[in-house]
Amino acid sequence: MLNDWTQVLANNRQAAGSLATHHPKLLAAFRGLNEAQGATGTLDAKTRELIALAVAVTTRCDGCIAAHAAAARQAGVTEAELSEALATAIALNAGAAYVYSLRAMDALTDSKG
Repeated sequence: MLNDWTQVLANNRQAAGSLATHHPKLLAAFRGLNEAQGATGTLDAKTRELIALAVAVTTRCDGCIAAHAAAARQAGVTEAELSEALATAIALNAGAAYVYSLRAMDALTDSKG
């Protein structure tokens, strides 16, 4: 196992207490955002958690991975489904690197003066 994801989640929840003490409105707004994102019911919980995990991977958020992996398991996400969603995230990250490589090449050309 690469990480103790249960512990990552517990650590984040504990650390959130300090933030909540100093910025309770911020934490309340963040929690409200998380509640609102699934409120329309257009996407089922399984699909939302697959998207959330793919985004968590691309943003490199361990806490997000821990939270959404647990929610994905509860929603019935299988390893095969997650693997396919993550393959999309991997491909898009490679695509982003490609597109930004083009930008770097353009910036170098533009800096010729």
